[in-house]
Amino acid sequence: MNSFRLPGSTRIAYVHLRVSDFGESLGFYRDLLGLKEVKRFDATVHLAAGDGMNPIVILTENRSAKPRSVPSAGLFHAALLLPDRKELARIFKRLYDHRWTFEGFADHGVSEALYLADPDGNGIELYLDRPRDQWPHRQGELGMGTWELDLDSLLSELRNSDESWTGIHPYATIGHIHLQVSNLQMAEQFYHELLRFDVTQRTFPGALFLSAGGYHHHIGLNIWNSKDGSPLSPDSLGLMCFGIEMPDRQAKRQLEERVQSSNFWSSVVDGRFLLRDGDRIEIEIT
Repeated sequence: MNSFRLPGSTRIAYVHLRVSDFGESLGFYRDLLGLKEVKRFDATVHLAAGDGMNPIVILTENRSAKPRSVPSAGLFHAALLLPDRKELARIFKRLYDHRWTFEGFADHGVSEALYLADPDGNGIELYLDRPRDQWPHRQGELGMGTWELDLDSLLSELRNSDESWTGIHPYATIGHIHLQVSNLQMAEQFYHELLRFDVTQRTFPGALFLSAGGYHHHIGLNIWNSKDGSPLSPDSLGLMCFGIEMPDRQAKRQLEERVQSSNFWSSVVDGRFLLRDGDRIEIEIT
């Protein structure tokens, strides 16, 4: 069991958020970003990138929930991965034309990214990966950094395009999730030593990046606002759960055996099992 590694097919399946108002949240995720509503029951809506696709964003409305305190653990951002540069340019123009506020733009070497927040302040990243053979490396690990994004170059992808907006690309996925945690060492013990995500970069101050299969990162962790902070409250707005998909059934069984006797084990539901990390962030392994 000590030699267990997550298979390369492992990925982030979805993010589940507690929101204050369906009208505002659906106005953002469905009407502005163009995700498709594929299921609704009680106070929960499932949104997919395309018809017939699995949901990647799940929203549960709770009008009495309170905003998460800044120093507590929880979501830093959920990152939607676009399939090509033109699609990133299209969604940038869509948001710009509708005067949505951007919180930042970055070239990370491995990717180009746009940063914003949903109506409840949940961080959202929209990004595009560069080809793997172009990813920078330093001293045996990925050399991700933060440089200025060339927005003029990005928009040039639309120069000869007159396509009307029809929604986010149906192959958009949750490329990674970035979490605020109270303690990086504790988080590393869970995500790396127990779940067996590989550490891809640990030299970025106050942060740690992990992945399966050589990706730049499926999970980001930081203590920038939350060092020694409180665990995630089960009653606050924001992250309720996120899903990790493991199509390799044998590997999933091995992981289940590995974590079942740990303090992080929660329950099994319909063949999926639930865990909670040291900050009470819930993870569903599907």
